[in-house]
Amino acid sequence: MAGSGGSYDLVVIGGGPGGYVAAIRAGQLGLKTALVEKDPQPGGTCLHRGCIPTKALLHTAHVLDSAREGHHIGVNVEGASLDLGKAMKYKGGVIAKNAKGVEYLLKKNKVTTLAGHGKLEGPRKVRVQPKDGAATTVDAKFVILATGSVPTRLPFLDFSDPRIITSDEALQLKSIPKHVTILGAGAVGVEFASILSSFGAKVTVVEMLDRLCPVEDHEVSAELLKAYKRRKIDCRVSTRLEKAEPKKEGIELLLTPEGGKSETLMTDLLLCAVGRSPYTEGLGATEAGIKFDRGFAKVDALQKTDVDNVYAIGDICNETPLLAHAASAEGIVAAEAIAGQRPHGVNRDLVPWATYCHPELAGVGLTEHQAKERGYAVKTAKFPFPALGKAGILRTNSGFFKIVSEERYGEILGVHIIGPHATDLISEACVALGLESTAADLAHIVHPHPTLSEGILEAAHGLLGGAIHI
Repeated sequence: MAGSGGSYDLVVIGGGPGGYVAAIRAGQLGLKTALVEKDPQPGGTCLHRGCIPTKALLHTAHVLDSAREGHHIGVNVEGASLDLGKAMKYKGGVIAKNAKGVEYLLKKNKVTTLAGHGKLEGPRKVRVQPKDGAATTVDAKFVILATGSVPTRLPFLDFSDPRIITSDEALQLKSIPKHVTILGAGAVGVEFASILSSFGAKVTVVEMLDRLCPVEDHEVSAELLKAYKRRKIDCRVSTRLEKAEPKKEGIELLLTPEGGKSETLMTDLLLCAVGRSPYTEGLGATEAGIKFDRGFAKVDALQKTDVDNVYAIGDICNETPLLAHAASAEGIVAAEAIAGQRPHGVNRDLVPWATYCHPELAGVGLTEHQAKERGYAVKTAKFPFPALGKAGILRTNSGFFKIVSEERYGEILGVHIIGPHATDLISEACVALGLESTAADLAHIVHPHPTLSEGILEAAHGLLGGAIHI
């Protein structure tokens, strides 16, 4: 029988970027708050098995590529090579520093951390089962579920074979295989394709849909495909993996392209990157009366479930983009609602996305295709990276900025970028869309020169009659 663990105004189950942000905001608002986390440190998938470690390895890949290409700008680096062990150690150091930072913020805001697996035992009680030791039960006036997601494992793949892995295992590689096949060309798939290609592997990407990164604007997807072809990354779009059979010499794949004949491909490693699934195992949510749709919790605009005092945020929610910053934003909304404030719900059309492959991709708002589907009369403009002076300094020979606008009044509906530092450059577009700016508004804002950010200014000029530098 579980012992008593006290009572709280709010108990948050899950310490990822949604959960710990919600807990911190609740602490700031004066709520007695506890955070239940099953991992040794807070941060969740994003910090320990996702966003942060992959970006650390992408930075290693970028520095390695830059060293190899340094002779073009007068920097000779002889024999630049990868030390995978040191790269992994560097990645671990980044994770550890960030985790300690989160721990400090929780303590600063008087959030109690409860180590263990959290489970609802009715709408106002949470059972905390540590890895070792007896369980305790805490009382909660309110609960926020923030348990995140896990990599989707296709049932026909034999994950007991160490050569068939997910992104979790890919972050712990001890060596780089000669040939890696990546199943799925979403953000996770193309990021690992970029990393492993730079690290020296032959990379094949297999995608069932007809383009890379299907959530992106169609023109961005097409540009990424061109870039990956230049990098000698073999991209098989409109192709289905029928089966993967472990052999002594590798994993034998049976691939069927749309409208074509099946073929076999032998690979040393198969990385399954077909998406993520909500993690609600052992949560007790259904028993507590929370309704789900295809595995995702149903919530209202303020993240409240069908049970009045239970909220849910992040990857386990219906219609929420599986992105750390979306979870964080929802966590703040939920905490403020619980504290009796009147927050605005998250406008999911305005949640940006960023993919850190080489070249980088980023977008916010509607793609051209989505805008047309919603009935807008659409006007678009593109401006190429190579036309920028700063891009020339960086030896950038591809990529573009694209603005999607409503034709009559010029309201900006979406911005899409493929090229260097796209993931940083998109923030200006987030502000523009959040303020319901028009192309004319953006075109009249002076930008510094020489910078990459001039590209969004030029694209805005393109909507008004012509970019200056093309």
